[in-house]
Amino acid sequence: MSSSTSMAKLQRQHRPLGRTQSAPLPQGSAAQAHAQALALQQLVVQQQHQQFLEKHKQQFQQQLQFNKLIAKPGESPVGRQHQSHPEETEEELREHQDVSSLPLGLTIKQEPPDPLELQEEALQQHRERQAEQELLFRQQALLLEQQRIHQLRNYQASMEAAGLSISFPGHRPLSRAQSSPASASPFSISVPPSDPPVKPRFTTGLVYDSLMQKHQCMCGNTNSHPEHAGRIQSIWSRLQETGLRAQCECIRGRKATLEELQTVHSEAHVLLYGTNPLRQKLDCSITPSFVRLPCGGVGVDSDTIWNEVHSSSAARLAVGSVVELVFKVATGELKNGFAVVRPPGHHAEESTPMGFCYFNSVAIAAKLLQHRLNINRILIVDWDVHHGNGTQQAFYDDPNVLYLSIHRYDDGNFFPGSGAPEEVGSGPGVGFNVNVAFTGGLEPPIGDVEYLAAFRSVVMPIANEFAPDIVLVSSGFDAVEGHPPPLGGYTLTSKCFGYLTRQLMSLAGGRLVLALEGGHDLTAICDASEACVAALLGQELDPLPNAVLNDRPNLNAVRSLEKVLEIHCKYWHSVCQHSPQLGLSLLESKRGDSEEAEAVSAMASLSVANTSALDHRPEEEPMEEEEPL
Repeated sequence: MSSSTSMAKLQRQHRPLGRTQSAPLPQGSAAQAHAQALALQQLVVQQQHQQFLEKHKQQFQQQLQFNKLIAKPGESPVGRQHQSHPEETEEELREHQDVSSLPLGLTIKQEPPDPLELQEEALQQHRERQAEQELLFRQQALLLEQQRIHQLRNYQASMEAAGLSISFPGHRPLSRAQSSPASASPFSISVPPSDPPVKPRFTTGLVYDSLMQKHQCMCGNTNSHPEHAGRIQSIWSRLQETGLRAQCECIRGRKATLEELQTVHSEAHVLLYGTNPLRQKLDCSITPSFVRLPCGGVGVDSDTIWNEVHSSSAARLAVGSVVELVFKVATGELKNGFAVVRPPGHHAEESTPMGFCYFNSVAIAAKLLQHRLNINRILIVDWDVHHGNGTQQAFYDDPNVLYLSIHRYDDGNFFPGSGAPEEVGSGPGVGFNVNVAFTGGLEPPIGDVEYLAAFRSVVMPIANEFAPDIVLVSSGFDAVEGHPPPLGGYTLTSKCFGYLTRQLMSLAGGRLVLALEGGHDLTAICDASEACVAALLGQELDPLPNAVLNDRPNLNAVRSLEKVLEIHCKYWHSVCQHSPQLGLSLLESKRGDSEEAEAVSAMASLSVANTSALDHRPEEEPMEEEEPL
């Protein structure tokens, strides 16, 4: 039905208004005129809805005819119509099915619809739409109010964190404007007060981000790459399964800025490996450092893969996550921490990525502690089985950062070839670079006994003498048993790393942060991470086996430790006294320490007793002089 037809029908059913002038109404007919005006408004609304229904009906009939035309032979158009209009009601579908099932040539005469029924239907639809709009408005108003309050509270929290006190006056809840159509039904919005921002618990902090898993070789085969995403995913799952993660405070990591990366690395290195666009790499003179790997992927060397889309973001996220955790521990917000990050960092030098590393996370964190918090005494312990050549390079002449690495060296024949005990630093940093370099191969392999001997004779005496303000650990677990000789070959237990962590917790008021470096056997690195986090939380550790307590270090280890003591005795007086005890077992060393302590205590007591006796000795009486004969 067209618009002109509808208007004609309205004109036949209703008298047109007689008054067209703006003169005053006759007295006594005001109510009648008001009623006529309301009737006219209602008719206009009805006419608009009538036109809407007619238009919808025409579109429906056109669609139905179109479906009949494109229907395949033998295919029911009703089924196609149902597919095209799933929103149709069941009554309409049954009606179409009834029509299609009639014999050919038979038609049904339908009566014209009653205008009053159409008007009532249109009014009902109008009311329903008004109700839906009213509900939608309420939901939007509530959402806007909640967002506004949330933004204000976030701003207030950020100001308080910056040391500024700020408060907002009470505000009225959002309500409908009086000019809105639904002002006849006012309502109020009650927003429940949100809890104040919760400060982190003073406990062990953890940091992890699944985006670091995206750093994968483009060949898609993780079996041929020991440094893969499953490493951190397995560790994170283990911490969750054991309940350790729930006892820690999990913090959010972030991507390190390019300026932060340049505290250790050159600008060209940062731009090449810290940004995504390939055009920047093509314009760089060191582009040939990218090589094609045997697997079909791309790398910076034969081991270190490169993913053009994700590697730079993952590497920067690893650095930023370590920095965030270190600063929260350094400022006293967290007690200690463990960073589950990849790719590792301690091999990355100023302008060279290597050994799966692009940016030296621990070294960058130490530099930022110096620059931003003026922390002057930082101890970096590196117990990855490979020497941290990048970290040594970053602080080789810095007397404020003591780098102490315990690693497999084998006279420079084990990767990366650096880390000789003679490498002690340069300039003002002489003596502040200590390499506990084990030499002698794997016959017999180095294990718990040898590492515990190195800690009690070299690591802990020098660390206590240095008296650091914070301790950072490049925590590689590739010395744990389970790694093949090219990747480690040592036989340490994961339990041993818990005891090493416990010893380091006695330094720097307990401010200790471990950052994951190497380690590629999933069971080994999960067990070791569990042991270290349990130690950081202060949990009771499983006792060491009797063999570890009673066995003496092997001869190769003793010779290696003797060389370290011989070199560093002139820099650290505390290590000189441990030379006679290098060949003793842990129990024998403790027994010797106890006997020495008892002897010292006895001598001190004897000295105190002698001094006291001298102080309380009665004064001698003067001798009488004999009379002369």
